[in-house]
Amino acid sequence: MSGKLLKQKLKAGETVHGTMFAHALDPAIVGWLPDGMLDFVIVTPEHTAYDLAEFLPVRHALEAKGIACLARTHGRDPADIARVCDTFDGVVVPYVEDFEEAKHLAAAAVYRPLKGKILERVLATGEWPSEKTRDYIAQKNADTVFIPMIESVPAVENLDGICSIPGVDAVFIGPGDLTANMGIPREYDNPELVAMIQKIIQTAARHKVAAGSWFGTTEQALRTIRDGARLVVYGNDGLLMQQAMNNIFPELKRG
Repeated sequence: MSGKLLKQKLKAGETVHGTMFAHALDPAIVGWLPDGMLDFVIVTPEHTAYDLAEFLPVRHALEAKGIACLARTHGRDPADIARVCDTFDGVVVPYVEDFEEAKHLAAAAVYRPLKGKILERVLATGEWPSEKTRDYIAQKNADTVFIPMIESVPAVENLDGICSIPGVDAVFIGPGDLTANMGIPREYDNPELVAMIQKIIQTAARHKVAAGSWFGTTEQALRTIRDGARLVVYGNDGLLMQQAMNNIFPELKRG
């Protein structure tokens, strides 16, 4: 139900709030999350040696608490996308920039278990094996959340097409890769990046698709929210712990 609720909020034009778990594998951490704070968590082994299966206990604990659990994959293999969506509430796919690839990635999520030549025919012509199959696929995948990451200039150039693809619920900006791609690495307050994020949000909004960006400071996140971001992803488990300790222990040490 948590994935269904997240999709409903996105479709209704609401703003949703989440964070990322990159290190927390113990489901006990979910019990410490304040009630009503998070709509979703993205578990992400992308920059670690973890496997997504190691996050399954956390995924089930989040489900029990009514928080959607999305998984960010290492890469863009359609078979991996389908496998993730069979297990988690949805998928976040890194570095999507080509329209045709995005269409096939979305199809792996929201048209599963169709694959091969039959899936290609559906994508090319809209011709289904039968109405029964079409209705079964729609029902099976109705609650699956699919979010491509926008992390390059070519992705922004192709964004109108990407946002028009059936099954795209939101687009998620990765500012680290995007700033490097723009030639302004890690300059998160650079006016060029601010303008690019505004462009992404506005383009997505024309298609009634939510957009948002990861940030690790409240100032940057609030700026993006004021610019219309509806997919708010703040920090991760390690960063939140670091910020909490930085806010508390200097005061304790001063006595």
